[in-house]
Amino acid sequence: MKEALTYIVSSLVEKSDEVSLESNEDGNVIRFKINLAPSDRGRIIGKEGKVIKAIRNFLQSVAHKTGKKVFIDIL
Repeated sequence: MKEALTYIVSSLVEKSDEVSLESNEDGNVIRFKINLAPSDRGRIIGKEGKVIKAIRNFLQSVAHKTGKKVFIDIL
């Protein structure tokens, strides 16, 4: 799941070399923290948050099969 999220985020931003991703798993909760350039935050969030919502929905559907919940924080 982490590899898929890294691929998606790196494909959307202009400065893919500044993207770093951390993940913490606590029980049935997985929390991803995305660090990226301030100029690329808008690309990940999208108009009215549509891009980040789509990414969250994708990861939640994958995690649901294993009974886990996914949270994504953009730093």
